[in-house]
Amino acid sequence: MKILVLVKQVPDTATKIRLNPGDAAIQTDGIKWVINPYDEFAIEECLRLKEKHGGEVVVVSMGPARVEEAIRQALAMGADRAVHIVTDAVVDSQVAARALARVCQDEGYDLVVTGKQAVDDDQAQVGPLVAVELGLPQVTVVLKLEVDPDAHQIRAERELEGASEVVELSMPAVVTAQRGLNEPRYPTLPNIMKAKKKEVKSVPLESLGIDTDPWVVVEELTLPPERPAAKILTGEPEEAARELARLLHEEAKVI
Repeated sequence: MKILVLVKQVPDTATKIRLNPGDAAIQTDGIKWVINPYDEFAIEECLRLKEKHGGEVVVVSMGPARVEEAIRQALAMGADRAVHIVTDAVVDSQVAARALARVCQDEGYDLVVTGKQAVDDDQAQVGPLVAVELGLPQVTVVLKLEVDPDAHQIRAERELEGASEVVELSMPAVVTAQRGLNEPRYPTLPNIMKAKKKEVKSVPLESLGIDTDPWVVVEELTLPPERPAAKILTGEPEEAARELARLLHEEAKVI
């Protein structure tokens, strides 16, 4: 079974984001870059499927040269090889999906897996758009996954608002992973050393022959307004309650 796992490199969620004045982009100096956390669940699930059914796990990622660090980490977790779509451009979800889908077509696959969303833009679009580009069935926000490669069938439990549902679909298909699907492994030192020798194929974005015109253009980025200082109410409980009610009515205007 050949499994492709789509991986994105994102800023660490603890990073303090700074904006370039007058620009629709963040300042990248000093940012710690990591594998998108939801993609780590996708990588782990692919490795478990390989261990159970055999086959190959191929990492596909897109971005500038620094993305190779995330690719090598995925290889150190246990993936077999990788394809790096190289570009310095900031692309929208549609262009990213076109590029990833083209590489998927060139590689061939039985299953395509990625995280449910990237934590930098939280759009949750690339996985479903890749499925559309490839003409494949898809199941998103998956909490439990069972694959029968002989029958070419998938049984997945996916998260709903306050509940879950079980979906069955045929392979090949696209699956997006939710937190709780598994517990991602840590790369061991021997595997980190092995990852340095694994194949990472570089493919320039412009060589894919796809339409790179974006559907969405970011015109401006703004930071959220700073929160005002908290007010601490003191005194007797009855006094504090009256003052809280007044503040909620007159200042917060929520009652």
